[in-house]
Amino acid sequence: MSNQTFKSVKIAAVIAATFIGYTTTALAVDEHNVVSGYTAVGAPLGLHGVDPVAFIDIGNRIDGSAAHAIEHDGVAYYFSSEENKKDFVKNPEKYVPENGGFCTYGTSVGKKFDGNPKYAEVVDGKLYVFLSEDIFKAYQKDRSGTISKAEKQWKKIEHKAASSL
Repeated sequence: MSNQTFKSVKIAAVIAATFIGYTTTALAVDEHNVVSGYTAVGAPLGLHGVDPVAFIDIGNRIDGSAAHAIEHDGVAYYFSSEENKKDFVKNPEKYVPENGGFCTYGTSVGKKFDGNPKYAEVVDGKLYVFLSEDIFKAYQKDRSGTISKAEKQWKKIEHKAASSL
């Protein structure tokens, strides 16, 4: 087995082991990673309730509030202020997480794993989230390659249920 193949197998094993440990992970059946259940705005919560505007515009991971919630494309997003909510409404595509909010590394290998904003990075104004610290570290070894692969894979898996991948 080549060194590169061994590294790929090792990374896949880390992904699988991490995924198995997340028994309450919410996997959307379609395009968005959301928690189960519905919010007051009538849609499941995306981005674990973190304010995407604060994350992208100021680089700060701030929890949003149901008092400043909206629904966009079937997903509820929480914001830390009415101003951030208004900014999102003006340009939602700037703020929604890439790959439907699923783990970017998982997406790069054709899977839909939970994207945890605790492990995230904004690259060129786009928000990428990851399953765990180990997966985030694997991504950091080849940021542009992982993002490129994820973009290609997302086109193939976007409309597929996570359980079918």
